[in-house]
Amino acid sequence: MAHSIIRSFVRLPSCSICSFTKPAFVRSWLCHNSNYLSYGNFRLVINTNSRASSNGVIMSFSMNYNSSSASSTCQTADGREYLAMPDEKLMSQCEMSTFKVSGPGGQHRNKRESAVRLKHLPSGIVAQASEDRSQHKNRAAALSRLRTLLALKVRNTVDLDTYVPPPELIQILPAKSTIRGSEKGNQIGPNNPKFAMGMQALLDLIFAVEGSVSDAAKKLGLSTGALSRLILSDDSLRLAVNEFRAGKGLKPLK
Repeated sequence: MAHSIIRSFVRLPSCSICSFTKPAFVRSWLCHNSNYLSYGNFRLVINTNSRASSNGVIMSFSMNYNSSSASSTCQTADGREYLAMPDEKLMSQCEMSTFKVSGPGGQHRNKRESAVRLKHLPSGIVAQASEDRSQHKNRAAALSRLRTLLALKVRNTVDLDTYVPPPELIQILPAKSTIRGSEKGNQIGPNNPKFAMGMQALLDLIFAVEGSVSDAAKKLGLSTGALSRLILSDDSLRLAVNEFRAGKGLKPLK
């Protein structure tokens, strides 16, 4: 019922996947219209809009609440643990479904349910892939996108008074960073699978400093320009930072 109520009020698109089991949260969300909610030691971004990329892949996510709990808490591990999990362990936390897709690719594309949708049960985040005729390849692509979405959407609390950049964040920093030693090796770029962990840690810091790139840069031993260039090097990171900055009334990075 809560699902139908919130659809009637906010007109969610039919392609979004939203599942609410705490009616009280619906009232709270409608009143405060917040983009972010905190749950224990992490924050999960609420975004009811599904978006199609140029190759026809759609990524969205939902949120689930434990109706037996007296408060709105999310039963999940630390956000960093998700990205550190090997593929099979992360898959064990997911609900997988397959489906057919229409569009370019010829008649063979629709003969089998090769498209894959993964729902990460602890967080409710959903990712899917459908561009390949191989279900196995689509599963791997969906899992990779799930890792990216976890990095973008699940926040970990940062204590600015005692902050020390984690190793996964230092690995994505440019060599000019004053806190990056030569023993850290070469800088990891967006095409490296480990980049997602560094991206998550960077977003944690930027959220903690309320979107201030200059304040975050000081914590990382970088100039404001150098950190801005790092953020702009990855489209998903840039969009996440600019969306948060817009909510704080700050200008987007370009």
